[in-house]
Amino acid sequence: MASVIPSKDAVPTPDRPVLQLSGPKLKSALEALIRAAETIGGIETFANAAKAKSTVFQETMSEGRAGSVELSDFEQLTAAMATVRRRIAKPIEAIGWSKVRAAIATLLDQAPDTTKADARMKAFCATFPGDKEYRFIRDLAAEILHNVYPEHYPLMQRWVWDRKANTGVIREIWHGEDVDHLVIDIPDHYETFLVLREELSQFLADYGVFRDMLWYVDLLQAQIYGEYINAQGGVYLKTDFASEADPLEHSRRILGLDSVSGRTGRSRFKTIEATSCVDDPTKRLN
Repeated sequence: MASVIPSKDAVPTPDRPVLQLSGPKLKSALEALIRAAETIGGIETFANAAKAKSTVFQETMSEGRAGSVELSDFEQLTAAMATVRRRIAKPIEAIGWSKVRAAIATLLDQAPDTTKADARMKAFCATFPGDKEYRFIRDLAAEILHNVYPEHYPLMQRWVWDRKANTGVIREIWHGEDVDHLVIDIPDHYETFLVLREELSQFLADYGVFRDMLWYVDLLQAQIYGEYINAQGGVYLKTDFASEADPLEHSRRILGLDSVSGRTGRSRFKTIEATSCVDDPTKRLN
């Protein structure tokens, strides 16, 4: 396998950047993911959990339902958004649930048209205060779009790529020497995340993955960033991702598959241990 996985575009453009990804780093992450998933019955179980999470989002917010979603149902969804769930209460209190709900409905209105993806997310974020502590609102928009329309929107959270902070999955799999001290001049726009998904999909296809590709790409990215968190020894992001012995702990938390309701102590989502809970709308997927 080549040491670098080039983008399909021969020449970089503002919209379609070239991503110089390391083949060996991707291979190592995939092998680690497969090994870790053996503890929960295989990687297929993990992929099914990611798919089930998306199904709950779609049943709650797709086809115009976002405009009437109840706060209690939204709270259940935020439990499955790792970088959102600890922070969302303050903005809801600050601007009110009605305004937040209207912003979500606008975000999803005609969302399958991705030509205005970046403008759509920017408008959503503008609904909230612009303070640094509200930077996570971008993650909220990315979570909603990806889970309601997974084929149209790849993962676009800051942990995948944050240009300002020069951190994320892209940096962890970038090809080059001394990457830790390299500023990667790649925009964190929709097309960048789309190109990343295309490249990871091709990588997985080369290794024989053809089914549930959307979810396998998500798992691979979570594994890559989970390894980064492990390498930091819990110094960074420890508020969101507490370190435990489970080899998939960080990967599960990054994807929100450890979600538990603070009110009921139960999760609405099928966990990667293939269990399901009371009032879980994904039970029919068993």
